[in-house]
Amino acid sequence: MLDALFLPFSQADSDLPTHGRGLFLRARAGAWQHEHTDFDWHCEQTFKPFADVLERGGAHIEQVASDAAFPLVVMLPPRQREEARALYARAVHHARDGGVVVAAIPNNEGARSGEGDLARLAGPLRSLSKHKCRVFWTRIDGARVDHALGEEWLAGDRPRPIEGGAFMSRPGLFAWDRIDPASALLVAQLPSTLAGRVGDLGGGYAFLSCEVLRRCAGVEAIDLYEAEARALEPARMNLERALRERAGTTTTEVIWHDVTAGLARRYDAIVMNPPFHQGRAEQPELGQAFIAAAANALESHGSLWLVANRHLPYEAILAARFAHVDTRVVDKGFKVIHASGVRA
Repeated sequence: MLDALFLPFSQADSDLPTHGRGLFLRARAGAWQHEHTDFDWHCEQTFKPFADVLERGGAHIEQVASDAAFPLVVMLPPRQREEARALYARAVHHARDGGVVVAAIPNNEGARSGEGDLARLAGPLRSLSKHKCRVFWTRIDGARVDHALGEEWLAGDRPRPIEGGAFMSRPGLFAWDRIDPASALLVAQLPSTLAGRVGDLGGGYAFLSCEVLRRCAGVEAIDLYEAEARALEPARMNLERALRERAGTTTTEVIWHDVTAGLARRYDAIVMNPPFHQGRAEQPELGQAFIAAAANALESHGSLWLVANRHLPYEAILAARFAHVDTRVVDKGFKVIHASGVRA
């Protein structure tokens, strides 16, 4: 996809800038970092593992100011359409009148509809197809931009109530518009006796953390770890509401972090519904890495509660890292596992 995104820069008639300030939305590490050094790149990436790789390659990751202008904005739109439309609106806004917006999408991930969305917002585009992707770009003419549509798309990406107002969420997060049935199954098995400091790994918009606060009076602190920065705002909103409804002095912290890199704190209990995808491909090693991180972070008396798809191969690493492993329930394609007795 990166090869497709930068393909127009090699076309003599593409009418793209050759130097100056460039903004890369949802930036990914790649050869562009040493091939397009005539630009002063400002990179945004909300997914912590990708951001970490970019920074190790010398990129500067930032949340650019809303009034910042760039003669060039390149972007890799996400698959979720409302999230992608908001990103198009931001790109057009930052390019201002006269700047260029360039986007690339794999053909099998909605390239045609993405191209159509940008054209609706900004007017006629140019495009190329290569590397099983479509790259399209336009020079922004403020008179052609549908500013009202851009505002509508930006509003569609802001945190919003779901489940009748029980939680706040936003498009593009995992199970963003509902309570995930696997997480609900885990909550139904959690004992009310959880106490002390609890970690919620890959906590999303904080459903599990909020339920722990509501059900477990002995919990003194919850740390929610989430790799997707877009989840942090609704997570904090949900936790603030749960704390208001709870008596006592429980503390919470929402942490932008790649759990697979390990945890710096120790916990009396950890709850999680670990990821097993990055993109389309199933990657059970992600969940295995979450289990390893949990085992390393638990106190000797601590316990792990996790839910996973029934077929995922987690039993071997659980048996290697815990003395006691108990599958509490298998239902609707999911399994809830309790593990304790951490092995050194």
